[in-house]
Amino acid sequence: MDIKEILSRVDHTILKPETVWEDVDRVCAEAVKYSVASVCIPPSFVRRARYHYPELNICTVVGFPNGYNSPFAKEFETILAVKDGADEIDMVINIGLVKEGRYDEVLSEILLIREACHGKILKVIIETCLLTEEEKIEMCKVVTKSGADYIKTSTGFGSGGATRRDILLFKEHIGDSVKIKAAGGIKSLEDAKDFIVLGADRLGTSSLVKLAEGLIVDSSY
Repeated sequence: MDIKEILSRVDHTILKPETVWEDVDRVCAEAVKYSVASVCIPPSFVRRARYHYPELNICTVVGFPNGYNSPFAKEFETILAVKDGADEIDMVINIGLVKEGRYDEVLSEILLIREACHGKILKVIIETCLLTEEEKIEMCKVVTKSGADYIKTSTGFGSGGATRRDILLFKEHIGDSVKIKAAGGIKSLEDAKDFIVLGADRLGTSSLVKLAEGLIVDSSY
């Protein structure tokens, strides 16, 4: 698996609270240069990024990072993000509802956001580090039933990120229509290769482009 194939699966990410336009502009330029899958940026920068990078696949986040916003707040965030030019939405579920076993309400929220996406790609972040194995399995079923495009491991702001065990668990329990995004803690090209081989279609990371720069000698990449 070569570096270009790995980068083609990367959502090049900048979501730190202190993010400024200079950071977003740099990440967008890198995303274009290295032909990554998308750039994942804070919602407040989507419109500006779309203006300056009309060709770029732009992803943003909803209910991020804790997920306990009301469903209608998340719906409005999604509507605005799509209006501003987002191509993909990464939403965080209400983890408290999962802990209480209220999976029907979790499903209803995902369906609401999916409708607000108007056909844009929807990824559902379940924050695996906070869930039991049984809860992860139930969420695989919920995400599959919702018709969302991806199940995503982590926000990167929790106590842990993607694990190989979780990717294998997802692969066993999601439906055929659902893809996997591994995110959080992917710090090496070896990690990236492992997650892809195990079944991840996308990788959410802020590290891989920088790591790859020294390996790409073709300036016309």
